[in-house]
Amino acid sequence: MTNDTSVAPLPLKAKQLSQFLRVLLRNPGSMVGAIILLVLVVVAIFAPIIAPFDPLEMGVGKNLQPPSVEHLFGTDDFGRDLFSRIVYGSRLTLTIGLIAVGISMTAGIAIGAIAGYMGGWVEAILMRAMDVLFSFTETLIALAAVAVLGPSLINATIAVGISSIPFYARIAYGAVLVEKNKEYFKAAQALGAQHGRLILRHLLPNILSPIIVVATVGVSIAVLSASALSFLGLGAQPPSPEWGAILAAGRDYFKRAPWVTAFPGLAIAFTVLGFNLLGDGLREALDPQQRQS
Repeated sequence: MTNDTSVAPLPLKAKQLSQFLRVLLRNPGSMVGAIILLVLVVVAIFAPIIAPFDPLEMGVGKNLQPPSVEHLFGTDDFGRDLFSRIVYGSRLTLTIGLIAVGISMTAGIAIGAIAGYMGGWVEAILMRAMDVLFSFTETLIALAAVAVLGPSLINATIAVGISSIPFYARIAYGAVLVEKNKEYFKAAQALGAQHGRLILRHLLPNILSPIIVVATVGVSIAVLSASALSFLGLGAQPPSPEWGAILAAGRDYFKRAPWVTAFPGLAIAFTVLGFNLLGDGLREALDPQQRQS
């Protein structure tokens, strides 16, 4: 057996990268999702330039003023410009999604990779703990975490991140079990590779593809969960321009001023749609059979 067999294949070589991009670009859904998310990122970065008013300033217009040239999305019950609040809310949405997924993905990969690699009693303890968490819904776990930590945007983000850990752990665990039985990994073990090298050099780079897809869709789930917590008063607190909090504030005026709930609702819907479409495109592009075809 030669030393060459001990080197794990790179997840995306030059040819594979070209195939990946070709499959991704020919998927119209992924392109629509990418455009939606690009617009969201641009709006979040340039919010101070795009927003015509301070999102927290009250009395910039009449209370519950309908959409007009001056106030594109109308105003809320405090006379705040709704367009400016939604623009600044995009920053909070991206922050919530990325931090929550970062928490769940980091912890999930660590738990799943260690359980799959070590096996034995370590695997039994870690994966049974994940099974216990799986028996509860994400919303219930998030509600329990917020109840312990207290209602705030930061705590809601942490709670949403904790609630998704079992999903990433399961995916990482299954992927590690598959990679452990491949020839390159057995060759590396036979040549005396250390545990750190086996995990970091051989396992992690080759289990990231399915995790990336789940993480993309996971951002949309995190956005929905955080918005739901804010709607219930357990997440972002007034006067924060978080979309779920704006929805909660406008529910009492739904018949009189439907725009107060319609626009933040549409913002949430399009954001979730963008991440889901991009996730579907990534799943297709990272599928070896799709790339070969």
